This record gives sequence, structure tokens and C-alpha cells, in this order.
Amino acid sequence: MLGNLNADARSVDRFDSGLKLLQESWALQQCAGDDRGRCVHYMPAMSESAMITPSKSTELNSLGFAKTPAQTRVVVAMSGGVDSSVCAALLAREGYEVIGVTLQLYDHGAAVKSAKSCCAGQDIYDARRVSEMIGFPHYVLDYESKFRDAVIEDFADTYLKGATPIPCVRCNQTVKFRDLLAVARDLGADCMATGHYIQRIEGPDGPELHRAFDGGKDQSYFLFATTREQLDFLRFPLGHMDKTETRRLAEEMGLNVASKPDSQDICFVPEGRYTDVIEKVRPHAAKPGDIVDQSGRVLGRHRGVMYYTVGQRRGLGLGQDTGTDPLYVIRLDADAGQVVVGPREALLRSTIELGEVNWIGPGTLADADGSDIHVKVRSTRPPEPATLHVRDGKIWVELATAEAGISPGQACVFYEARDDAQRTLGGGWITATA
Repeated sequence: MLGNLNADARSVDRFDSGLKLLQESWALQQCAGDDRGRCVHYMPAMSESAMITPSKSTELNSLGFAKTPAQTRVVVAMSGGVDSSVCAALLAREGYEVIGVTLQLYDHGAAVKSAKSCCAGQDIYDARRVSEMIGFPHYVLDYESKFRDAVIEDFADTYLKGATPIPCVRCNQTVKFRDLLAVARDLGADCMATGHYIQRIEGPDGPELHRAFDGGKDQSYFLFATTREQLDFLRFPLGHMDKTETRRLAEEMGLNVASKPDSQDICFVPEGRYTDVIEKVRPHAAKPGDIVDQSGRVLGRHRGVMYYTVGQRRGLGLGQDTGTDPLYVIRLDADAGQVVVGPREALLRSTIELGEVNWIGPGTLADADGSDIHVKVRSTRPPEPATLHVRDGKIWVELATAEAGISPGQACVFYEARDDAQRTLGGGWITATA
């Protein structure tokens, strides 16, 4: 029998024997799992077509390999939603040797029951159902501790420092595109596929990352940290499709997730109360302080900088004697314990300092100094013209037009300087603005 693969993948050795059996013995097996969808793996029998010797043909299949789909092993990251399910089903229908892997990332209270989150109890069950229906093996890996260390604790600490995190980017950057990708390699996969809406296009110097065909669903902002090495191994079969077509295909194939709502919340903050998570992870960390104007005049008190974000107007708790114009949070000073407020025009910023920059554009990052690019400082905003500077150990961008509400902790994503700004060049985390 195949060993239980519901293991913490920080140590692949803990299920090496299971991997060996997966690679050598393809017998029909199934573990029922509990009501949260844990401890499940499903393996259909391998067809003879998947055991034939490698083809000598140089013709590339749809994933870019010079062999038949049946000879190409693909690990599909399955969140339990319609996108990753269609991704896996399409590849299986095309004849690829598909292995579905779902990560259990958390399991607490309302998050598990939320219809608009991912990677919890119902989602794991949905992914398993799809694999059983289409007929490919499916595994669940318990990544709760890894997810907590890399994503949830970083989320809490970033807010406590007065910045605004993007946990979805951290999750892609660490748990999914670093750790799960490593597992896919250990499984002997030729590549790993996901249901993200983004395009991987072969360019003259290797694979490039391009915005999705469906601009409304484009996820390039959340994937800016994808490295060249990762991009070489990744595939995004839905990048050329729109969401309407994805749902149509799900219905056509009879998938149980065809009408499942998209995940919209931060998966571990299903009710939108992010402060509840911070209070749980870092109890008693919030420190009260002063709300001050730009001159330093004290206007009121606050419970802790973690309860505020740059650009916030409501909930400041200030009286009417502060003036008639509305006040906004323009800066958070965690070291001084201050929430700095001012008029809307004080939110405008044109210089953005960056850290942890990832460059997947032409040449090297140093070569890009002084380059005209386009950038996005919010996932919902269009790319805007800017100039990239790489000098004296510092990296920053100068916006052609100042923008409001740019917050440290968010991402500044680079795109090629064209009107359509299709190619993603990388990006970095915003550390300061001016």
C-alpha cells in the first residue's frame, strides 16, 4: 500500500517510500479521508500508453516538450476551485500524466466553511472529487505549519511594523512556487501547472511572463516574485482564456465545481477582520499611541498602528475640531507609535523605494538602471509610466504621475514600457515612499 502522503513537505524524506511507489507501482488506491478532506490520495491505474518509451520526435506538445502528452508528467496545484480543476481536467483530457496535489494550509473556524476561501476542508474534498471523476491521482499535503511560518506570521508582523502585506504574493513566493514546486520535482514531474490567469510565452532568451488574455482576471501582480528558474518549470494553461470560457468548460466536463464562487477573501481571513488574526498570532502586541497631523500636533489617540492602513479615512475617531476637510492616514510610524493624518493631497507619492526585487526582464537588473517601464502599485490599478533606478545599492522607481495611497508592504510590479504593457518584468516590495 502507498504510504500516507499527508505529511509536512519540509522533509520530503518523510514520504520518500510513497514517492517511489508512485513512480513504480500505479495501482488503484484510495483513502477515504475524514470530513475535513484530510489524508486523501487517489490513484487510478496507469494506462499502457503512459508506459511507452520516449518518442524520438522533435515535435513539441502543448506544454513545450518534445514528447507525447502521455510521456509527460505534470503536477497540477489544485486549490479546489474551478480554475485549477479545469486546468487539471484539460491536461488529463489531452492525455498528459496528471498528478493533482492540494495543500492544506489552515483549518480554523469560519475559514474552513467559507465558500470564498481556498485550501481548506471543502476545497480539498472538491479537488478530490474532480480527480476521481477524471481519473488521475490526487494527494493532500499538510502545510499548516509551513503556511503559518511563511505567510500568517509575516502577515501579522508586517501590520505591526506599520505596513500593509499581501499574503497571496507571499504564499506564491514561498509555499507554492518554492516548496510545492520542489515536491513536484521530487515526483519526477516535467513541469508544474496552475490555474492562474497569466501567460508564459517562449521568448528569444527563454520563457517570459505576460499578462493574461482576460485583463479582468490577470494575476501578474500576484506573481511578480516568480523567478526565471521557477518560470522554466511552470505552466499556466488558462492564461489565454477568459473566465467565462473556464466555467463553460467546467460545465461541459461535468465538474462539481463548475458554479463554485471564486475565492475573494484572504483565505485565512474569511470575514475580512484581519485584526482578529493578528491578535491571535501576536496577542497583546498592539500598542496605543497618538494620532498626529503633519506638523506633529496631537489630534487624538489610537489603539495600535495595526488597526490602520495608508489611505484610510473612516474610523479615525477624531472630533470635528480638526478642521472641515476630511483627514486620511498618510503615514504609519510604528517606531514612534504614531498614526499621521493629513488632507488627501498629502497622500500623493512619486518616489517608491523597493526591497527584495525580482527581475525577469531582458538582461540583468543592473542593466535596467534608468529604463522607462510601467508599474502597478495596486492589483486593481492599470500599469502607469515610471523610470526604474538601480544605483548605489538602492532600487527605486520614479512615477511619471504621482499616485495616492501607496503603502509600504505592498508590491510595485514592473511591466514593459508599451501601451499594452503585456510583459511582466518582475517587481519588488515597497519599503518607503516620498
